[in-house]
Amino acid sequence: MNVTVFAGLSLDGFLARKNDDLDFLPDGGNPEYEAFIATVDAIVIGRRTFEKVLTFGSWPYGKMPVFVLSSNPVDVSVVKDGEVEHRSGEPAEIVESLSRRGFTHLYVDGGITVQRFLRAGLVTRLIVTHVPVLIGEGIPLFGPLPRDTQLVHVRTTPFKTGLVTSEYTVS
Repeated sequence: MNVTVFAGLSLDGFLARKNDDLDFLPDGGNPEYEAFIATVDAIVIGRRTFEKVLTFGSWPYGKMPVFVLSSNPVDVSVVKDGEVEHRSGEPAEIVESLSRRGFTHLYVDGGITVQRFLRAGLVTRLIVTHVPVLIGEGIPLFGPLPRDTQLVHVRTTPFKTGLVTSEYTVS
C-alpha cells in the first residue's frame, strides 16, 4: 500500500494556526495538487481536518472515498455529494482494512493523523510545499518519532509564487 502525505506548510513547519485557520496558505494552493490527487484512490483525514474542510463551502473531494479517523462519533452524513466514512483504530489496522477493500494509494492528511501514520512507519512518500511565511506557532506536521525516519530526496520544485515543493520517499 502506498501512503502519501501531501501538505502545505509555513516555512516554520506549521500546517495551520492553533485555531485551525489556513489563512496563510495562498489562494490556488499547489499547482501540482490536481495531478497528485488523480493518483490517489482514497483519502484518510483526521476529525479536525474533516471539520475544517466542511467550512470550505463545497466538498472538495468529489466522489473520492474519504475516511475520517476519530475515536469519537463523527457525523459524516453532512457530506451530501461525497463518499465519507467514519473509522477508528490504529493506523496499521486502517491500512490493512482499506487494502483488503482494494485501495492501493492513500492520501493521509491532518496533523495528528499524519503523525500517527509516521510513528507507525506506514508513510511511503512525503510531498511538502513550503509557503514563504513564518507564522510563529500553530499545528505542526511532524511530532515525536520512536526512531529516525530516513528520507530519500526525489525532487524539489520552486514556483514563481514563492512556493517550494519537495518530494521524498521513506526508505
